[in-house]
Amino acid sequence: MTPPSDATDTAPDILATPLRALIQRAPVALPATASIRDAAQLMSEQRVSSVLIVEQGVLFGLVTDRDLRNRVVATGIDTQRPVMDVATLAPVCADVEGMAFDALLVMARHNVHHMPVLDGQRVVGMLTANDLTEHNSGSAVYMAGEIHKQTTIEGLQKAVAKVPQLQQSLAAAGASAYGTGHIITTITDAVTTRLLHLAESQLGPPPVDYAWVAAGSQARSEQTAKTDQDNALVLDDSYDEARHGEYFKAFSRQVCDGLHACGYVHCPGDMMAMNDAWRLPRRRWADLFARWIDEPDPKSLMLTCVFFDMRAVHGRSELLGTLRRDVLERTRKQSIFLAYMVGNALSHQPPLGMFNQLTLLRSGEHKGTVDLKHNGIVPIVDLARVCALGGGDESVNTHDRLLHAASGGILSENSSRDLRDALEFLAATRIRHQARQMAQGQPPDNFLSPTEVSNFERSQLKDAFRVVKTLQEVLGQRFQAGRF
Repeated sequence: MTPPSDATDTAPDILATPLRALIQRAPVALPATASIRDAAQLMSEQRVSSVLIVEQGVLFGLVTDRDLRNRVVATGIDTQRPVMDVATLAPVCADVEGMAFDALLVMARHNVHHMPVLDGQRVVGMLTANDLTEHNSGSAVYMAGEIHKQTTIEGLQKAVAKVPQLQQSLAAAGASAYGTGHIITTITDAVTTRLLHLAESQLGPPPVDYAWVAAGSQARSEQTAKTDQDNALVLDDSYDEARHGEYFKAFSRQVCDGLHACGYVHCPGDMMAMNDAWRLPRRRWADLFARWIDEPDPKSLMLTCVFFDMRAVHGRSELLGTLRRDVLERTRKQSIFLAYMVGNALSHQPPLGMFNQLTLLRSGEHKGTVDLKHNGIVPIVDLARVCALGGGDESVNTHDRLLHAASGGILSENSSRDLRDALEFLAATRIRHQARQMAQGQPPDNFLSPTEVSNFERSQLKDAFRVVKTLQEVLGQRFQAGRF
């Protein structure tokens, strides 16, 4: 999940930094036979906040200053005991050849502040959240950490209130739209996961396995500070409505209402897990998708557009994984369904008129603007979704789908690259537009006035819209020729 190389940033950005460049010193390590006191003394001498436990070159565990506070001092454990007694075993690690962007997301999602860096099986260094704090995106790690500590809705509201500031900081640092979307979405995932934990704590353990599934922009990791919620529950097939229904009804209501209270407002179309229609066992979901694919109509197309973009956020992820694979196998063989999806993808047209001039909204609250989301980004999302359906691609992120469409022969390399560039430019323009609004105390939206941007940027806008329009025509022609 590395940031796109074809979407360059306008300022030095941690997202594009190789991990190898962040390793400042050799790892500080102890053997497994060392005591807790040995670990504390070594950390003090070396002035580090963690120590690795390594035996014969193999990483066994990790002890941090937080472990010493919470697992030793707070509980009164004898410091002569083996350090392995209080260590985190098999810690989450990063590969030295990876990017800081990937490490950042992993640290935020797992709520960890220390991550060993490996070269194969050999430990070569330690990455800490402090290594990222010099860069604006690093605050995502701390935000996720704060979210995981909260025990009330009020606490979560305060933590999430920093998301607009995070987006503004990322925009000011010139972070790519791809990277910004992943980071903002990671915060949404953290809030969702914490609410699920709180619900389980209040209602008791779930009676059957489940996968809490994000849909829409959260599933695609393309969120900004302005968003509503789209989600669903995929339940194990042992689910019985009579015995388990009340639990999951209360469970999903608590989580969805919690998200709403934190600013992820209820979906206007009611596509949420608290709706009985979107809280189903896996076999029922499979039946729904089969009907939508085999008997396409306008409503089923709309539902497919929402629920084909799904990603498991918490729970038993294989419930969704097996469902998605079955659905993709079915869509590749259904030319009528794909024809409907192509038609739907062509329904959102870029705002270009005669002589490729921008077509502005003529009336209403947003008169004189262009809708960057529905007339720019959504058409690309729709095109990428059709490519994934036609090619059997399990990717959910739009950029990744377009990349795989080229490798799978659905799109040419040039077409794929043009669409990715157009997506990056339009999404980045939207993020900067929203950042300006939030800095001025205004609620963020998707409506850009041409007066906000320079003549050069307006020219780029037209170029991006023209790319979308051209590729829409290409897609339509390809399908009509039966070349999917």
